[in-house]
Order: sequence, then C-alpha cells, then structure tokens
Amino acid sequence: MAKPLADIIAPHLSVVFCGINPGISAAASGHHFVGRNNRFWRAIHLAGFTPEEILPENDRAILDYGCGLTVVVERPTARADDLSEQEFIAAAMEFERKIVHFAPRFVAFLGKAAYAALSGQREIAWGPQQITIGGAAVWLLPNPSGRNRAFGLDQLVSAYGQLNQAVKQRCPRT
Repeated sequence: MAKPLADIIAPHLSVVFCGINPGISAAASGHHFVGRNNRFWRAIHLAGFTPEEILPENDRAILDYGCGLTVVVERPTARADDLSEQEFIAAAMEFERKIVHFAPRFVAFLGKAAYAALSGQREIAWGPQQITIGGAAVWLLPNPSGRNRAFGLDQLVSAYGQLNQAVKQRCPRT
C-alpha cells in the first residue's frame, strides 16, 4: 500500500487547493500532481497563480505564492472513484480541523466528488459556494486530471483564473 502524501500547507495562505486523494504515483514519489497527463501545474501557472510552471518535484514552491496543497482522503488510489462514500465521511472531521487550524482564505476543491461527499449536496455548480469551511470561502474547480476529458486546458485556465481574480480581490498582496 502506498504511503499518504504529505500536505504542503502553512497558516493563513490565500488558497489551499484540495485534491480528492493522492494518486498512486504521487504518493510513491512524495510529490503532488506528478502524473504526466495532470494539468494542475500548467493550469495554475496560466491562470496567474505562479509566474512560472512549477515542476511536480518542486511542489513545495507553491507556498512562495500564498498557495497550499492538501487532499480530503489520504488513501492513495489509482482512480478517485476507488474511494467509498464512507471514506469521505470518515475524513470530513479531520479535514475541517485542518482548515480551521491553518485558516486559509479560500479552499478550492479540485472536482466535485469530495465536496459533494463532505457537504451532502448532489447538485453543485462550479465556482464559489455559499458555505464556508472553517471560515474559508469554498470554491469548486474542475479536476485537472488528464482523465477529466470534459474540460480542456483552456477551460481549466478560465475556471482557475476566476478563482485567482477572487483571491486577488480578497487577499491583495502587499
């Protein structure tokens, strides 16, 4: 069984990007979004979160830009749909404690599955949500996985760019 993937998080970040759970290759390498078809690093760069595209092996550099990384369920799987609803429910309290402790301004869920399981909602729109988690505004973004064929790179960049604009409005850098 692959080991859990360590969070890259610090207190009071502008946004914490929240994956569903680590992929097997991410957990094995110890780095987030290492899959060669995963578009996360490119999307956040093109959306304006980072001035250059971060390489997965340099994933800790995301902290330099006021962003962090976590997952809802720690168990690595080959596919997110390998997780059960019970795993999301079991992870919910610890996830909320983490968000309360680190107090980011925004939590951005990458895909609807984790947020749907945590919130109990089934019909969810992309973008900002009405509720907060631990005081953090909640935003839903399309999953950047290469398996998510419903969203091309341009659509990911547009969605992530909308979050970046909201972050800049709420968290101007000094």
